[in-house]
Amino acid sequence: MQFDKIQNIYLIGIGGIGMSALARYFLFIGKNVAGYDKTKTSLTDKLSDEGIAVHYTDDPNLIPAFMIDNADIENTLVIYTPAIPEEHKELTFFKKNNFTLLKRSEVLGMISRKKTSIAVAGTHGKTTISSMIAHLLYASEKSCNAFLGGISKNYNTNLLLSESSPFVVAEADEFDRSFLHLEPQIAIISAVDADHLDIYGTYEEVKKSFSAFVEKIQTNGSLIIKKGINIELPKNKFYHIYKYSLNSETDFFARNIKIEANRYVFDFITPLGTAIESITCGIPGIINVENAVAALAAAFLAGVPEKNMRDAMHTFKGNNRRFDIQVETNNIVYIDDYAHHPEEIKAFISSVKEMYPGKKITGIFQPHLFSRTKDFADDFAKSLSMLDELILTEIYPAREKAMPGVTSELIFDKVSIKNKILCSKTEITGKINKNNTEVLLTMGAGDIDLYVSEIKQLCLNA
Repeated sequence: MQFDKIQNIYLIGIGGIGMSALARYFLFIGKNVAGYDKTKTSLTDKLSDEGIAVHYTDDPNLIPAFMIDNADIENTLVIYTPAIPEEHKELTFFKKNNFTLLKRSEVLGMISRKKTSIAVAGTHGKTTISSMIAHLLYASEKSCNAFLGGISKNYNTNLLLSESSPFVVAEADEFDRSFLHLEPQIAIISAVDADHLDIYGTYEEVKKSFSAFVEKIQTNGSLIIKKGINIELPKNKFYHIYKYSLNSETDFFARNIKIEANRYVFDFITPLGTAIESITCGIPGIINVENAVAALAAAFLAGVPEKNMRDAMHTFKGNNRRFDIQVETNNIVYIDDYAHHPEEIKAFISSVKEMYPGKKITGIFQPHLFSRTKDFADDFAKSLSMLDELILTEIYPAREKAMPGVTSELIFDKVSIKNKILCSKTEITGKINKNNTEVLLTMGAGDIDLYVSEIKQLCLNA
């Protein structure tokens, strides 16, 4: 499909982080953009402020008339996400009237094929790594276009644009096998854990999907894969393979890791045996040193100069809801994070413990999806048992309908610590003992972020 022949773009699920980036992109290149979302959020409010018509009721009569006039059907592209249910009225309307419909991942694939694509895959870490890469490129003469899975604190957006740069940075989402629409020149794989088993069925199928993603790398392209990831790599095409790790010797790794002014400083080692010394990671957490190694590896292969890499990593501010320090006073620390998989929670809590040794850590967790809760209840309980105190809320259903017998109690009953509370999300702030809380965490991919402002104010008043 040639986008220059399309005048109108309609997005079903426009408030999603990936969908909103596409909406902004098409608005930037001069298209008429509108869309639907189930929930009004600060992100949809920003889209409206930027001139995009957004409505919140699933009603074909609310679709802008100029987009559905019979004479303009071939001039309108409808983009949707796999999270939209089949019975959605607007989706059904467009299908019945023979509009062109494409999934978000298909459109992102079409856009990225026109550029030198850097795609970041992994069951966790991809938003931080892709945002780091985007900043490393954007802050240098290379520049880039970037479709990010979070709101960058450096740029206050999830979309970076450059008319002159050949590079596009994108997250390669494994959900619904979306990343198989990408054909990157440089691909990163940060983690391959069991997840989305409602889609894949088994962990083996998850691994096969990542192997299929590697098949999509362009001839003479590069794969940057975390050391220890065990997936089958294709042998029938020519591409370069680089491994990275936090601090064990491989192609790319960190050496001389230390903490200065509450931030990690390290030397970045390349396959040439050379080192870029004394790089400061702009965001806290040992997990982000590992993420930085992956990002620096991609920037190195893309030809970003050494000075730009050092300067940009120092000024990287991270993303909203990724190790997002909300409050840091002598009395209390409050950090918000998107962690919603057992491995992400484990990595997050481990990093917090290393930053604040000896402090009491209280975690508030909102499980995301009934299927994920059912599949990983034991693993969630093990990771959450690393806390000193747990406040657990009900499951956020997202795209799913309730499953009989699947509630947060599946996790709660298996958590081994004594100090644990099960409550509704509306009761969260009342359960926080601000006089006996040292480090407070909120975790989850649902709507727990709606309570961050209230929790932050509670902590500031402690």
